[in-house]
Amino acid sequence: MTTAPAAPTASGAALETFSYGGGWQSTAALVLAARGELPFRIFLFANVGDDSEHPATLRYIAEHAAPFAAAHGIALHQLARTRRDGSTETLYGRLTKPGSRSLPIPVRMSNGAPGTRSCTADFKIRVIGRWLKAHGATADNPATVGIGISVDEIERANNRRCEPHERIVYPLLDLGIRRADCPRIIRSADLPVPPKSSCWFCPFHRLTTWAEMRRSEPELFERACALEATLNARRSDLGKDPVWLTRHAAPLADVVSTDDVLPLDFGDGTCDSGWCFT
Repeated sequence: MTTAPAAPTASGAALETFSYGGGWQSTAALVLAARGELPFRIFLFANVGDDSEHPATLRYIAEHAAPFAAAHGIALHQLARTRRDGSTETLYGRLTKPGSRSLPIPVRMSNGAPGTRSCTADFKIRVIGRWLKAHGATADNPATVGIGISVDEIERANNRRCEPHERIVYPLLDLGIRRADCPRIIRSADLPVPPKSSCWFCPFHRLTTWAEMRRSEPELFERACALEATLNARRSDLGKDPVWLTRHAAPLADVVSTDDVLPLDFGDGTCDSGWCFT
């Protein structure tokens, strides 16, 4: 995947970009752009960290999405959060940094409610925003940023205000595309359908997602359990209540059974911003 700067735009021309998450909707948008049905020639993947994104998403992008984009003249840029010294910060790294009190992910509190989160803002919105401004986006000449929300998730649209340097659009809504339409669009380009994109430790996972991880990716599931334990050991030292990766107020390994019977889970399993899970 290219990480080089994009070619300069024509003088005064506004950037047209698409926020690429590696999931069904944004991959369908990539195919539609390759067909000329969407105007975007720049796709931006804000990678929250090779240690944080689900490994299957990173494999899909490297093996399928990036070669497809290159073959169709589309720039697919991988972006990362950088510190002032130029080093890269990852979401998992922030969570596990010794002595850190930061809880940027929407962990569930003891009452089951999600805690305040900053992961999307810090590792996706601001990372993409920094790239846009570096490539000419301003309040007077804002960049267009496409978000892959489909019509069955329309309630997720317009969930946050635009920053001055950007103009958020939802092209799949304009085309009347539903999430269920996306696999057909993707397969029409001879691409495999990608796995659902997310961080592997995201507390917005449905229990069925956790159960599948425990069955098919036991080492990754154990890492999630270890992360939850690390966060709670730190909170215990601070005299704070525990937090959880599900809303069932119990350790992940206890909630996610090895059999087929799971507690009822009526959560929608998605971040409501549209920047993740697309």
